[in-house]
Amino acid sequence: MNVPRDAYFVVAALAGVLIVSSLVGLLLHRHATGETRATVNNLNSRILAWWVIVIVVGGASLAGRNVLILLFALVSFFALREFITLAPTRRADRGALVASFCLILPAQYGLIWIGWYSLFTIFIPVYAFLILPILAALSADTNNFLARSADMLWGLMVSVYCISYVPALLTLEIPGFQHRTVLLIAFLLIVVQSSDVLQYVSGKLLGRHKIAPELSPSKTVEGFVGGMVCATLLGASLWRITPFSWRQAASMALVISLSGFLGGLVMSAIKRDRDVKDWGHSIKGHGGMLDRLDSICFSAPIFFHLTRYFFTP
Repeated sequence: MNVPRDAYFVVAALAGVLIVSSLVGLLLHRHATGETRATVNNLNSRILAWWVIVIVVGGASLAGRNVLILLFALVSFFALREFITLAPTRRADRGALVASFCLILPAQYGLIWIGWYSLFTIFIPVYAFLILPILAALSADTNNFLARSADMLWGLMVSVYCISYVPALLTLEIPGFQHRTVLLIAFLLIVVQSSDVLQYVSGKLLGRHKIAPELSPSKTVEGFVGGMVCATLLGASLWRITPFSWRQAASMALVISLSGFLGGLVMSAIKRDRDVKDWGHSIKGHGGMLDRLDSICFSAPIFFHLTRYFFTP
């Protein structure tokens, strides 16, 4: 994969924004008191998480296509481990779990690596959906069989299938955009992750009305609206690194930001069902891998298929 010059510019621009944000966060921290300090600390944790994302994903993007696909395969591995850790599995599920981690996950990313669109889009929803319950049934343990099977399939869908659509963007053949599809990944991650931060900031500054107190007490109507508007404007401003016009970029940004927000609510509902606050503790101040990727899980497949449907022959 030839790395487009725009990719270097995007990484450099993000680094510049993060340096300024980090300095602002440091100044706010020095002057914050009481409840304000907790808000500033949370904001600084989000900035730190952004540093990690930019360094890791940016470095992998500049290293080439194979490294980027491998990175997201590893991300899926740790995300699936987090999901399964909170699922009520039994000894009889060992065969299905081994197949999930050692066969289905690498096969999904292998299909993306060779660009086999007609198979990687149905491999998990169809074949894994059939194979895993068969493996579990062979153990002859029927205790909570349906719930156990559903947990494993949900784990694969969210942690592997949905996340794999991020590197799958590299397989798109868009006229006039050859060798630049890595910028679609940059657009997706920047818009969706920024939407999360902007919703948080807008909610802290303007939030009055809870939007889903049972699922995510920190989300407010004002934060949601502010985050959507800002993320849409941000997406429109990034149109030059995409095959979209500025209006199309704005529409894409709105759709994927909304998808990410709804995905976050779904993932929060699963955590509440499991009676946990975070999926894990692998990212300081932000819980686990899935806590950072919950919005990406729902927005990536939608972004991929909208782009493929409207912008490829």
